[in-house]
Amino acid sequence: MIGEQELTELENTIGYTFKNKELLLQALTHSSYANEQKINKRGDYERIEFLGDAVLELVSSHYLYVKYPEKKEGELTKLRASMVCEPALAYCAQDIHLEKYLILGKGEEATGGRQRESIIADVMEAIIGAIYLDSGLEAAKAHIEKYILNNPEEKEIFYDSKSVLQEMVQKDGTGELRYEICGEKGPEHDKIFESAVYVGDKKLGEGSGRTKKAAEQKAAYQAILELKKK
Repeated sequence: MIGEQELTELENTIGYTFKNKELLLQALTHSSYANEQKINKRGDYERIEFLGDAVLELVSSHYLYVKYPEKKEGELTKLRASMVCEPALAYCAQDIHLEKYLILGKGEEATGGRQRESIIADVMEAIIGAIYLDSGLEAAKAHIEKYILNNPEEKEIFYDSKSVLQEMVQKDGTGELRYEICGEKGPEHDKIFESAVYVGDKKLGEGSGRTKKAAEQKAAYQAILELKKK
């Protein structure tokens, strides 16, 4: 359980101070913790996340509609999906070290829930919902634009980095692209896979994830960033 100091630290990090701290606490609370409490029971983030998801879709749709007047509906839909998908939200959450503030039950904590992308992404949406309930749409919009809608082109790459990297390597003709699973951590039911991507014999990126595909996507994303430096 986190205290007032940790809540203030998170508020300072995101640049928003809640009038109703209980909204923030609920947004951070996983059902595993809520279900363990016999007294002083608090709701979990699921209802607030439901609301935050809707606010995020509205704000991101409007943002992309205005920013890209030349793009067709299908292109906008794909770009929006790339920016609000689970891996992208978990990636954005790294900027505020959100995993530090999750309120988890003992079982969820023991099985690696603090690093689980699905939980982190849900809490990102729950915080949006909490800000919306606390101060309305404009405050939620400011938070979304600061932490999720920044660098839309970069987020588009993140969504399907393996395909983007394949196209870049084929265009340059610099060598054969291959992925290797170079490590596994954690118990059988909750593994984290580590992947590396190579072009020829040169390693361009590394990544980790709950599935081999997620690890490869992150490795490909790092490789793209490396190639773009050249």
